Amino acid sequence: MGRAGYVAAAAILAAVLLVAAYTMRPTKRILRVSTTTSLYATGLLDYLASKFEEKHGDIAVEFIPVGSGEALRRAAQGDVDMVFVHAPSLEKRYVEEGVLEGWRIIAYNYFVIVGPPSDPAGIRGLPPVEAFKRIAEAGASGKALFISRGDNSGTHVKEMSLWRKAGVEPSGGWYIESGTGMSETLLIASEKRAYTLSDIGTFLKLKAEGRIDLVILVSGGDELLNIYSVYVVSPGVNGGANYEAARQFRDFVASPEGQRLIGEYGVDKYGQPLFYPAMGKEEWLHEMWVKLSAG
Repeated sequence: MGRAGYVAAAAILAAVLLVAAYTMRPTKRILRVSTTTSLYATGLLDYLASKFEEKHGDIAVEFIPVGSGEALRRAAQGDVDMVFVHAPSLEKRYVEEGVLEGWRIIAYNYFVIVGPPSDPAGIRGLPPVEAFKRIAEAGASGKALFISRGDNSGTHVKEMSLWRKAGVEPSGGWYIESGTGMSETLLIASEKRAYTLSDIGTFLKLKAEGRIDLVILVSGGDELLNIYSVYVVSPGVNGGANYEAARQFRDFVASPEGQRLIGEYGVDKYGQPLFYPAMGKEEWLHEMWVKLSAG
């Protein structure tokens, strides 16, 4: 065989070895996770997933950020392996229907009522229900606007609960449904100098980035408690191909390491955590979840 033949044979052998090496590489399992936008938009879930994947190199976590209502609907359709949500009244129904199992409360923070610094409805420091009454009164008289997510998300569910308690059925030109996620809703509220209900994590992120000119006017208290839970989709719903991987990711997030990561997230950048870990407060959070799940 001449030199050219040897070179050609070597090239063919190298190509064969390359293809063999590629085909023999372990294929990663894709863990499909639907999640509320507030957890995803803040970057927390990508952060947790990166730490998890360092320990489980055969698993790649893929997030689908939507409102809690849509996240749960996708679970019921068998399109995902697990869900992260914050809408107890919606979650309860899917658990009872057998769609979800393996519940863990992983974190909490608080909803906040935000609005323009001028506060035309005069709600600063009021209890949440009274604040919503004032916003409706100011809206009806043409002095204020309210931007609702209008998307059956956990935040939207909480908003509608507050309107019901206030005895208000919001409608008219002062009440605008964005039909978008939390970040977009905050941007619209800032542009229109309107009020809205937000999770504090997304608000702090956009505020720190200088993207919104809104301030927190009402905060704190059990009425605005925001509880985040994780569930595994039942194998009978989606076939269970990634059931064990979903359980592993759930257990990681609920573990002491995962809870530490949640508690530390955002402190360096925002001066305070965006979410508080559930560990050590499970009993209180479970009691509050049961109350909130009643609507």
